[in-house]
Amino acid sequence: MSEPKTPQQRRVRVAVVFGGRSSEHAISCVTAGSVLSVLDPEHYEVLPIGISTEGRWVLMPPEETAQLAITDGRLPARIDETSGALVTMAADPTARELTVHEPGSVPKALGDVDVVFPLLHGPYGEDGTIQGLLDLAGVNYVGSGVLSSAVCMDKEFMKRLLASKGLPVGRYVAIARGEWDRDRPGVTQRVAELGFPVFVKPSRAGSSMGISKVHSAGELAQAIEEAQRHDPKVIVEAMVHGREIEIGVLAGRAGAAPETSPAAEIKVRGGHEFYDFEAKYLDGSADIALPADLTDAQTAELEALAHAAFEALECEGLARVDFFLEDGTDGGAPRWLVNEVNTMPGFTPTSMFPQMWKAAGVGYADLVDRLIADALSRTPGLR
Repeated sequence: MSEPKTPQQRRVRVAVVFGGRSSEHAISCVTAGSVLSVLDPEHYEVLPIGISTEGRWVLMPPEETAQLAITDGRLPARIDETSGALVTMAADPTARELTVHEPGSVPKALGDVDVVFPLLHGPYGEDGTIQGLLDLAGVNYVGSGVLSSAVCMDKEFMKRLLASKGLPVGRYVAIARGEWDRDRPGVTQRVAELGFPVFVKPSRAGSSMGISKVHSAGELAQAIEEAQRHDPKVIVEAMVHGREIEIGVLAGRAGAAPETSPAAEIKVRGGHEFYDFEAKYLDGSADIALPADLTDAQTAELEALAHAAFEALECEGLARVDFFLEDGTDGGAPRWLVNEVNTMPGFTPTSMFPQMWKAAGVGYADLVDRLIADALSRTPGLR
C-alpha cells in the first residue's frame, strides 16, 4: 500500500469549466476534451464542469467527457442539465468551494478548488463574466482578468484601446445595438466609405461565427442580420490585402517579459473566401505554414507588436495575437496591422496556439501545466 500524500504532495484541485451559453459552446467542449485528456491524475484532481446552453453548471461523469471531440466532421452534443449533477459556486472568498445538488438529496459540499481552467469561448465566459465570478469567490484561474477579457472580446473597444497605445489597426465601422434599424442609410454610407469588399462580424464572438464577406451595399443587410444572430452589436472591417499571420504569447515566468512562439501563416483554399468556421474546424481546407516565411526584421517587429498588444490590453497567462501583413500597395512598404487578440484561443492539440508552442518545443501537456502553474502563482482579485 502506498503512503498517504503529505499536504505538500496533495494533488492540485482543478475545475475545468467548459460549454457555456455562447454560439461557441461545441468548440469549447472540444477544447475541454483535449485538456482533460492530458491532465495527469498523479498531479491533479480534476472536476470537469460543463455549462449548459441555459447556463446550468453540471458535474460531468468521465464517460461523458470522453466524447468531447469532433468525430467524422460532427461537433459533440451540447451539454444539458441531465448530463450530471448540478453544481453551484458561491461568490464567497471565505468558502472557495463547490456544492453539488442531486435530485432527492441534500446539497453537499464538493470541497475547495485550487484553480479553475475556464475553457469558455465567446460571451458568458471569455468576456470577463466568469472571471468576475471567480474573483468574487477568491479562486485562482487560468488566463486574463475581467477588464482584459471584456475588452478583447469586444472587437471595437479592443481596436480603440490598441490605437490609443499607438498600435496599428485596420479601418472599421462599429454598428451599435439598434443603430441599423434606426439609420440604415447612414450606416450604409459609413460602411461604403471603407470601400468594398468588407467583412461584417459580430463584435463579441469568435470561431468565425456569423462572419460574412460583403462585396457590395446590396449584400449588407443580410450580412448584418446574420451577425446580429450572434450579437446585437456588429463591427464592419475594411478588407486588408495581404497575409494572415498569428503568434502565441505566454506570460513570462516570475514577472519576466512575455514570451512569443514561432509565427504561423494561414492560407485558405477549397472555395473559402476567408478563414471561416468550416475551414477552421471541419473540412481541413486551411493550410498552415509554421513557421511563417518572414524576414528576421519582420519577425522582430511582429514579436515586439505582440508583446506590446499583450501588455497594452493587460493580458495574463496566454493570448493568441492575429495580424495582417498588409501588402505594400500604392508604393508603400508592407506593414503590420493587429487584427484580434484572443485571451482564450482554440486549445485542441491541432489548434493554432498549441501548434505554435509545439514548434517552440513546448508540448501540449507541458503547455497546460505551465498555464495552471501561472494561474496558481497569481493573487485573485485586483493585481
